[in-house]
Amino acid sequence: MRSFSTIRRWVRPVLHVVLCAGGLALAASCQQEGGAPADPGETPAVVVEPDGTVHVPAMTVPVSEFLSPEGQTHLADHLYANRQAESVKLVDGVPAYLRGYMDRQSELYPVVKTDTEIAGIHVFDYAPEEGVSAENKRRVLINLHGGAFLTCWPACAELESVPIAALGGIRVVSVDYRQGPDHRFPAASEDVAAVYGELLKTYPPENIGIYGCSAGGMLTGMAVAWFQKHDLPAPGAIGIYCAGSAPPVMGFGGDANYTTAAIGEARAPFPAPEKAATDGPVYSPMLYLSEVDARDPLVAPTTSDEVLSKFPPTQIITATRGFELSSAVYTHSRLVKLGVETELHVWEGLFHGFFYNPDPPESRDAYNVMVKFFDEHLGK
Repeated sequence: MRSFSTIRRWVRPVLHVVLCAGGLALAASCQQEGGAPADPGETPAVVVEPDGTVHVPAMTVPVSEFLSPEGQTHLADHLYANRQAESVKLVDGVPAYLRGYMDRQSELYPVVKTDTEIAGIHVFDYAPEEGVSAENKRRVLINLHGGAFLTCWPACAELESVPIAALGGIRVVSVDYRQGPDHRFPAASEDVAAVYGELLKTYPPENIGIYGCSAGGMLTGMAVAWFQKHDLPAPGAIGIYCAGSAPPVMGFGGDANYTTAAIGEARAPFPAPEKAATDGPVYSPMLYLSEVDARDPLVAPTTSDEVLSKFPPTQIITATRGFELSSAVYTHSRLVKLGVETELHVWEGLFHGFFYNPDPPESRDAYNVMVKFFDEHLGK
């Protein structure tokens, strides 16, 4: 089992960078090929190893010119906040920097929230202040909040549910599923299945949608695999946001582990790992998943064509600076190959969970594609 300190390093790696030539860089990239220090007057060389590993020299990455002015400010604020201990401090269970987003959402998107239980599982049950629309009376969405399977209830539940309930005119049930450090896989999948099973008594499966961001996006895919194993019908549609369904062996995996850390989260990239074993179990540094093979299809559905081919219509949302980008893109490519109806939306210049802030127009655009997707697929 991984230590809790190891998990904390994975959830929010230390905000330490190696300064080289005035920029962010890996230590190895501060040298030219052959190990000689780079001449300050020369352009540092890109070093390529025989296996394709690339050592990237220090570089400056400006804010994308394709972002709206509000989006540019949002990115700068996010990067700055990630360097401040006070901004990530929990206050009444809510990271300090998220509180302003919650307050702003409540102004823009009025809802009625009911604190209750479904099938013995604690949930927040949201409805638009003016009531559920006529076309959505027989539809419901289940939200699975983010937080690395460790935290972010109720903050992420609010931020992911409130705008969708209000803009979509639909009921949204956010599940307070069991997380680490007190619980391990498959506790969260079991909780989602319990809530889903109870809602099936009121709604046909094709009228139920499930979505979540980050850990909640991972859990959305995991839940669909769990439903298959336990003979529950597939929901009408799902949204895997700020995540993918690939094995979470180190971070979310792929190139994005290394290309997005500095420009999306103001932190150093993960260290390059040793080659993963091709046989036998491999484990995620996430505490909740520390006792299960990260390649188990119930954890990473992309590892099983049989499981993934039975997925319902799936929407994937990510961003070019999101550390989940590679997993999201890979999951989409696997779904396409297997003939599953799927769509991928990638927001330029933004980062993991960017749409928690409701003010940038890019966030409203993301809400709109979410609402449209479920409106087009639920009950069809």
